[in-house]
Amino acid sequence: MRLHLLVPDGIADPRRPSGGNTYDRRLAAGLGAAGWQVAEHHVGRVPLADALAGLPDGALVLVDGLVASTTPALVAESGRLRTAVLLHMPGSGPCEPEVLRAVHAVVVPSRWARDRVTDLGVPAGRVHVAAPGVDHGPVVAGSPGGTRLLCVGPVTPAKGYDVLLAALADLVDLAHLPWRCRWVGALDLDPGFVADLRAEAARLGIADRVELTGPVAATGLDTLRADTDLVVAPSRRESWGMALAEGLARGLPAVATDVGGHPEALGSVGSVDDEPPGALVPAGDAAALAAELRSWLTDPALRDRWRSAAARRRSALGSWAGTVEQVAAALDPVARGVVPTGRG
Repeated sequence: MRLHLLVPDGIADPRRPSGGNTYDRRLAAGLGAAGWQVAEHHVGRVPLADALAGLPDGALVLVDGLVASTTPALVAESGRLRTAVLLHMPGSGPCEPEVLRAVHAVVVPSRWARDRVTDLGVPAGRVHVAAPGVDHGPVVAGSPGGTRLLCVGPVTPAKGYDVLLAALADLVDLAHLPWRCRWVGALDLDPGFVADLRAEAARLGIADRVELTGPVAATGLDTLRADTDLVVAPSRRESWGMALAEGLARGLPAVATDVGGHPEALGSVGSVDDEPPGALVPAGDAAALAAELRSWLTDPALRDRWRSAAARRRSALGSWAGTVEQVAAALDPVARGVVPTGRG
């Protein structure tokens, strides 16, 4: 089967790693390995409308939501093409509701995102959940004190680094513990925000405990995770939480905000009585985040429980091969011209 995959320009730029770009690349590679003919088009080099106009009638087209939602171009072409949107984050652009109601299928990373799309009036039968996969690695043994913290994502307000810094500042009375927190992500998307954080960390006297690494390639992230005890995900919005899930794939517990798909990614194991592999806190609540970090750093029994739960959660996380199969299953009826019209 032939698929035209329309993605943002710069998808492979190592200075701009993102969960959405990773998903797009892994999907293209996985479909290709499964025998699909994937033609990748980079929108930005050419406008979306021009890229769509150059495709033959009846072509199967999957468009990244980051470019699909900024223009109504897909609305006009959905009568001629067989169209689907890969929506990594609801609310990606001003034309999103109109576009999603016009296309033949929408693929999202979580049940939370699916509900946001159906709330826009998109028939439920057209919305398909395909959670990002993970690459399972060896379980990280962890240090006795659990003092090595890791936060992955571009250093921007949306990722909640200001809240994380305030929470870390609340741990100054634990200065006798050698805790440190690595921040791994792009530093040039909001330079003023980054500069303010650096200045605040210095003012608070914890600059030596906070390391801003900049973006790190996948192999480098594997090395960092092997030297980590706890993942911290303080985002203000997140449709899934790929960095959270990737940490769990190494048996790393997490403290994350209770937003979007984070609860699904963190998960629990078996019955409702099982201990989750970490904790969820309200977005923007530095005190709640600090309290969970304090518990982690000072309670060895809690660390043991969370680590055991993370090792169990690890086995329940899906692979990228499974993600590819789910997306292929969503695209198959579109390719055959079978499009649900009811609410499902």
